Amino acid sequence: MTPNTYKEIHLINRPEGTPTNEDFAFVDKEIPSLETDELLLKTLYLSVDPYMRGRMKDVKSYIAPYQLNEAITGGVLAEVIDSKSDRFKKGDIVTANLAWAEYNTAKADAVQKVDPAIAPITTRLGILGLTGLTAYFGLLDIGQPKEGETVVVSGAAGAVGSVVGQIAKLKGARAVGIAGSDEKVDYLINELGFDAAVNYKKDSFNEDLKNALPDGVDVYFDNVGGPVSDAVIWELNNKARVVLCGTISSYNTPGEDIGPRIQWKFITTSSMMKGFTLGDYAHDFKTGSVDLAKWLQEGKLKYDETIIEGFEKTPEAFFGLFEGSNLGKQLVKVADPEIAKL
Repeated sequence: MTPNTYKEIHLINRPEGTPTNEDFAFVDKEIPSLETDELLLKTLYLSVDPYMRGRMKDVKSYIAPYQLNEAITGGVLAEVIDSKSDRFKKGDIVTANLAWAEYNTAKADAVQKVDPAIAPITTRLGILGLTGLTAYFGLLDIGQPKEGETVVVSGAAGAVGSVVGQIAKLKGARAVGIAGSDEKVDYLINELGFDAAVNYKKDSFNEDLKNALPDGVDVYFDNVGGPVSDAVIWELNNKARVVLCGTISSYNTPGEDIGPRIQWKFITTSSMMKGFTLGDYAHDFKTGSVDLAKWLQEGKLKYDETIIEGFEKTPEAFFGLFEGSNLGKQLVKVADPEIAKL
């Protein structure tokens, strides 16, 4: 039975440095009556992503910042509990950008139906969702890996990085991953098929990186920035391509992130560095989605998920992103479906 009230998570302080529980509040809300073409949605899973940290700052960016004392929003996988739309029925599984909340209401045209027969539903928040598409377009459009080239990816055991390395292998390139533990290094090589991987937390990182790159770097997919990326850039080959996807190492750094001057390296190697956001490719999402689903169904792509259970643990799951505690996609399981048989 659907309750009359639910909880949603609000941002109540703009974090200075690493976020804490004091920056969030669980707020009680009443479930409203539905209007024409609206859906009542019960949250099953929440997506927790590094980019959300940037939206907690009151700065101009490619996407508006979160507002204080309002709900944080992100990728949500939900079940239709009630429908005022002839396009959706009770028990349908949908995904959309919605509030971090136990329940949401949304217009029918704001959600996408998920077919559980294609793949496990959680893949729509990961490898078959925005993170998979980020890897796909960033690597193939900007990186353009060629057979025999070396592709390096930082944050390689994360949701985006793990897909980047696998696509690089599909294109005939040599994949080298950078991760934050020996366990993740082992996972990249022995589970995902990376050719080499190094642990950036080791004192020997710079030497290990050089040893893993006997032929230099042709494509660098950068998810972390900071000293890790400084080290990779010194190894760029002539006409290398650097794909700027994220700078997670600096998301919690107060003030500016200062590093070495790298312009000379790009001049002397005739290299290119280009940043992007997934919205740049919104017109071509279908192409990427079809390819990713095909590769997944053919067994050419693997994925992992780190799932924390319990809506109340959502902040904890978010904090874990910056500690490197997740393997693959970080999700929060909020509830089991009421109607759908998955």
